[in-house]
Amino acid sequence: MPGFVLLVRPRGDGDDTPGIGYTVSKKVGNAVTRNRMKRRFRELARAALPARGIVGADHVMIGRNGGNDISFSDLAGHLDQALSRAAKKLAS
Repeated sequence: MPGFVLLVRPRGDGDDTPGIGYTVSKKVGNAVTRNRMKRRFRELARAALPARGIVGADHVMIGRNGGNDISFSDLAGHLDQALSRAAKKLAS
């Protein structure tokens, strides 16, 4: 996805709640830019993970350059696509 990378790894501990983590490196920008991106990621995850997240897995969103330039609705669509791809990969 253009604004972020999504990594998903099943925990295998029997807990069904999806975990979430965020990381944005200094290569992306200054502290203000990185914190804004993480705030956007948190809100995206709050909206999408309860319904579309993979049960019993950890999700990590890694920010990429230009992620703050993408509209929030586009990022939400990209996250839905990434979650469906991850679900298909884990199912096979």
